[in-house]
Amino acid sequence: MRHLREGAGLRARVEEMTGLRAEHVVMMGAATVVLTPVVLPLMRPVLKATIKTGVMAFERTKHAIAETGEILADIAAEAKAEAQLESLLAPEQLGTNSVSAAVVDSEEAS
Repeated sequence: MRHLREGAGLRARVEEMTGLRAEHVVMMGAATVVLTPVVLPLMRPVLKATIKTGVMAFERTKHAIAETGEILADIAAEAKAEAQLESLLAPEQLGTNSVSAAVVDSEEAS
């Protein structure tokens, strides 16, 4: 955005920001106020469908994030259990595939 001149009046600032004369901006604003009640009912089905699609996408995204959180919590719990098991067992008892072998052995013993 271009730097606005300090000390410039409102009209000059509007013209600088929009590239349009202030009168044109006022006319566009007035036209918007007049046309909105006419156009909005015609646009209602499109707006409703757009909002519905957004809500559905939000719900799917929320569900996917919740599932991802559960998966990460499961992975963290497994890692914590493996770390605790590793700290309890002596290194010579673990073998080559240390953590996985100990977890499999402990699950089979249960």
